[in-house]
Amino acid sequence: MALPLSYNLRSLTARWQVTLFSVFGVALAVTVLVVLTAMASGFRIALRSTGRTDNAIVLQRGMSSELMSDISIENAAVIAVDPGIARGADGQALASPEILSLISLPRSNERAEVNVAIRGVTPRAFEVRGGLRLVEGRRFAPGVAEVIVGARARDRFGLGLGSKLTIRRSSWQVVGVFASEGSGFESEIWGDLHTLAGPLRRTRDYQAIVLRLADPRSLPDLIGRIESDRRLQVQVKQERRFYEEQAGGVVLALTGLAVLVALIMGLGSALAAMNTMYAMVAVRTREVGTLRALGFSRWAIVFCFASESVTLAVVGGLVGCALALPANGLTSATYGANYSELAFAFRTTPPALGVGLLFAALVGILGGLLPALRAARLPIASALREV
Repeated sequence: MALPLSYNLRSLTARWQVTLFSVFGVALAVTVLVVLTAMASGFRIALRSTGRTDNAIVLQRGMSSELMSDISIENAAVIAVDPGIARGADGQALASPEILSLISLPRSNERAEVNVAIRGVTPRAFEVRGGLRLVEGRRFAPGVAEVIVGARARDRFGLGLGSKLTIRRSSWQVVGVFASEGSGFESEIWGDLHTLAGPLRRTRDYQAIVLRLADPRSLPDLIGRIESDRRLQVQVKQERRFYEEQAGGVVLALTGLAVLVALIMGLGSALAAMNTMYAMVAVRTREVGTLRALGFSRWAIVFCFASESVTLAVVGGLVGCALALPANGLTSATYGANYSELAFAFRTTPPALGVGLLFAALVGILGGLLPALRAARLPIASALREV
């Protein structure tokens, strides 16, 4: 015979101080888990949105990042005539040769300087990369010492319209701010490729070429043609996959940190819940004896105490998820594969919240099972004699 649900609810409300203590412990652990998971998700989403599935990126063979790549201008011209590349309205190949370097800038209101990526592009880049839009000002003019900055770079380094920055001992003016659907480009500074080539010492080569595919399904054929040309010594990858691979190490580290911290805090929460439930069993010894005398089975007692523990934990999980929701959209930064700072927003996704609730339920099960078994094993006679 099962105990009525109302009995469990009355038991929890009758000991509300202990109930709140248990809920708070689980909520704290779940909040930390969800926030750290949101951090890892935000970084992964930022890099994933940096690439497109219908683009390919060409790098020097054996290089894992754009910063270390080196493709000669002559080889870039050979690559740009491949028949698998889409053509623009002007009939020219949708290919974006790019150079990339790092400069040091201080964050707003801070003296410490960090590496910021500066990218030299042609006007074709805005068509090839896609998802880019100006939110302030205008594009840089070719042949002029002008740059545009990503929205996150503007916020973190105070690079508003009209501000000046030094690139290799020369002064450049910020004439525009662009957004890129939250991608990693928003942490970069862009300028005219040919104007930046001199200061960045990249007058004879590029570091990457981004290609818009005429047909995304033909990517394997394009890879085969370009990589088999021994003159080029390059590798070709789908753009989105390339940036996802760039995120792999950092995401793994952040996820590992989230799991480690959550396990430590979860173990503490489980032990606290266990102590709480053991205390409840000790206080309710006569109550357990009375229930057994009334005919309730041992398994009904086990289910009763275990369900109370799980209920407390799930409520704590819901509170923890609610506390973690304001973290969605918070901005942080870390270093990416190009050794430059990459700003990203926390993303509190439904899967992260689901993991938090599942974690809370497991804490409740672990914390309540042993006390529930102890309650069920209490002899009826001795339990009824307890005062």
